[in-house]
Amino acid sequence: MGLGVVGTGTFNVLARNQEEIKRRAGRGIEITMVADLDVAKAQKLAGPKVQVVADARALIANPDIDIVIELIGGYGIAKTLVLEAIAAGKHVVTANKALLAVHGTEIFAAASARGVMVAFEAAVAGGIPIIKALREGLTANRIQWIAGIINGTTNFILSEMRDKGLDFDVALKEAQRLGYAEADPTFDIEGVDAAHKATLMSAIAFGIPVQFDKAYIEGITQLSAADIKYAEQLGYRIKLLGITKRTPKGVELRVHPSLVPAKRLIANVEGAMNAVMVQGDAVGTTLYYGKGAGSEPTASAVIADLVDITRLHTVDPLNRVPHLAFQPHTLDQAMSDLPVLPMGEIITSYYLRLRVADQTGVLAQVTSIVAQAGISIDAVLQREADEVGGEGSTQTDLIILTHDCEEATMNAAIARMQALPTVLAPITRIRKEELAG
Repeated sequence: MGLGVVGTGTFNVLARNQEEIKRRAGRGIEITMVADLDVAKAQKLAGPKVQVVADARALIANPDIDIVIELIGGYGIAKTLVLEAIAAGKHVVTANKALLAVHGTEIFAAASARGVMVAFEAAVAGGIPIIKALREGLTANRIQWIAGIINGTTNFILSEMRDKGLDFDVALKEAQRLGYAEADPTFDIEGVDAAHKATLMSAIAFGIPVQFDKAYIEGITQLSAADIKYAEQLGYRIKLLGITKRTPKGVELRVHPSLVPAKRLIANVEGAMNAVMVQGDAVGTTLYYGKGAGSEPTASAVIADLVDITRLHTVDPLNRVPHLAFQPHTLDQAMSDLPVLPMGEIITSYYLRLRVADQTGVLAQVTSIVAQAGISIDAVLQREADEVGGEGSTQTDLIILTHDCEEATMNAAIARMQALPTVLAPITRIRKEELAG
C-alpha cells in the first residue's frame, strides 16, 4: 500500500536479491498487488505481472495475499487500513512510526487477538536494525538507557551549523534545497519525528505501553550558531537526541538538543546519518550506526520484516517474538510499576548561556543563585565583551556548565537569574548528556 520512495526501494531490492532472500526465508516472497492512487505511475514501476489498484481495500480483500505492507504514512487512512488488514487475518509490515507511537497499543492488541504479526523495523532509524537488537539481540539485558540521533534532517542541519557557522534558518534552507528537509519540516525540526521513534524504543526497552503523549519534545529551532561554537570550545557537540532512561522513580522519555562530549562516537555522527546508543547491564554500551532514511536503506528493514514473517507465520502465535519484546500476559505488573516521568523530575546536567552587562559583580550574583539552589557548577566561561558585541560593547556572554540536578530545581534557578537587571536577554538552557557507560 503506497509505492512512493520506500515502496519503490522495497520492490527493487526484493527483485534484485530474490534468490538470496528465498534461500534465507525458505520460500519466495513475491509482490502480487500494489495499491497506489497514481495507478499509471505505479504500474510502470511494478511491471505487467503485478496487479495495480487505486483502492487499498481491494488488496486487503484478496484471499491469496498473506502480508500487507503499509507505506502510506500518517495517522489517518493508514490506521483504518492496518486494522482492517489485521481483521482480515493478514500480517502487516509498516514503516509508520507516527501511527505506532500514537495508536500502537490498540494495533498490537488487535494483532495479538487475531494471531497475526505487525512488524515495524523500518519505523525507527531506517536501515539500522535497532528494533531487532532491542527485542532479540539484547534480550538478556536489563536495558538502562537509550540515546539516539534518530532524525537525519535535524542532524544534517546541526552539522551544517557547526561546520559552516550558519544560523538555523540558513541551514534549514540548505537542507530543503538538497532534499534532506521537507517543504514543511515541522515534524523534523520540532522533534516530533524523533519522539515517535523514541516512544517505540522506550516501550520495547522497558516493557511499558507506547505513550507518545507523555514524551517531552523540544526541537532545534531556537539553537544559535553561538551556542554551537561555545559548546565546541568546551569540548562538546550539540545533537538532537531521543533519550529514554530507566530510573528508580520511573522512565524518562524526552527529545531535545543535548551537549554530548566530542570524544563520544555518537558526537561524531554527521550529516543525515543516524546512530543509537544502548546501555545494558550485561553488555555495557553498544552503538548502532547507519542510514536512517532513504529508499533502499529503509527497504532493507522492510524486507527483513517480510523474511521474519515468512519464517514465523506457521509458528504458534504464543511462541513468536512479542511485538514489544515482553510477553503480553506478563506486562500488567511491569507496566504499572513504571510511570513516564514529567520533565520536572528528570535529572541531568546543563549548559546555560546568559547575555549579561559587562560590569563587576555580575558573575558573583549569578553563581550565588546557582549555589543557593544547591546546584553544583562544573565550569564557567566568560567571553570578552569585544568578542561578543564588537569593540566598545557593554555586554558579554556568561556560560555555565552544571553537574546533575533535577529539572524543576534548574527551572527555579533560571527564573531567579532571569529576574536580575544585569541579565539582558532570555537565558539559553541546553541539557548536557555525558553518555558514559
